[in-house]
Formats: sequence, structure tokens, C-alpha cells
Amino acid sequence: MPDPVALRIEIQRGDITALAVDAIVNAANESLAPGGGVCGAIHRRAGPELARACAAIGRCPTGDAVLTPGFNLPAKHVIHAVGPVWQGGGSGESKLLAGCYRRSLELCRQHGLQGIAFPAISTGIFGYPLEAAAGIAVATVKDWLKENAVPDRAIFCCFDQRTEDAYRSAMARWGR
Repeated sequence: MPDPVALRIEIQRGDITALAVDAIVNAANESLAPGGGVCGAIHRRAGPELARACAAIGRCPTGDAVLTPGFNLPAKHVIHAVGPVWQGGGSGESKLLAGCYRRSLELCRQHGLQGIAFPAISTGIFGYPLEAAAGIAVATVKDWLKENAVPDRAIFCCFDQRTEDAYRSAMARWGR
């Protein structure tokens, strides 16, 4: 019998800015400023209103997340999750990374958002090792979904084949 939690999780390769879900997650920085990578792509597609909304919020600490509208994105909302910068693994990075996934899911529950799509948070310019980050992401989301009905769908949106492979491997380790 398939794991009912695993059935609520999808792994797909593609452009997170093209997904029509309740929320996409932005791999944000603490100042919530437009950046490079997935953050820059989300800001470009959402339009300048997103940067203004982020500026109005101000800052978000590492391990936390905040919600804005999606503006010109197909997604209704953007959850700006601030993952840690990799410093070798001894500075609480795993706890902070898990925290920003949990906080994103909490925001879904608080706002009744049913579908969420995550990028590979902290694995770009923040330097978090991909396989370790994928393992933390999958474990955190699966643990959340075991205890919560919302969201009913979580997508790991992978930019390239290497990232998709890392997430599929992490899911296999967790029973799917």
C-alpha cells in the first residue's frame, strides 16, 4: 500500500515561476531584496510590486519565512524562506534549513493554502550541499504532512537533472 503522505509530494523538474499553485517558495535573503538564481527569477516574473511588498516587510531572519502576494506570477502567493549560508555544517545550518521549510508550511496552514512548491533552498549561492539539503527538505516536509492536512500538495520543483536526482534519492530513502 502506498504511503499516503508520499502521495501528497511531487518532484518535478521545471521553472518554479510557471507553476499555478497557491504558493511558491522564494529562496530569499534576510533583507528580502531581489537577488540572483531562483530569487531573481521570481522577482522578475512577479514584477516590481513584489520588491515593494518585500521592502514594506523589511527583514526576515534566517530559518523563518514571510508571505506576500504573487502579483504577476501564476502562483497566488510567494513565501520568502530564508535558508542558511553553508558554513561547514557546525553552525546550526540543518536546524535553520528545516526551520524555513516548517515555517513555510505553517504559513500555508495559517492562510489555507493547499498547494506549495519549493525550490532547493540554500543550495545555490548559499552553498548548502545539495544531497544534504534535499534530505532535510524531504524529511521536514514528510514529517509536517504526517501531522497536518494542509497543504494537501507539496512540490519540490527542481531546476536541473542533478537537483531532481538528489530529491528522488532523498524520497527513496524516506520510503517512496
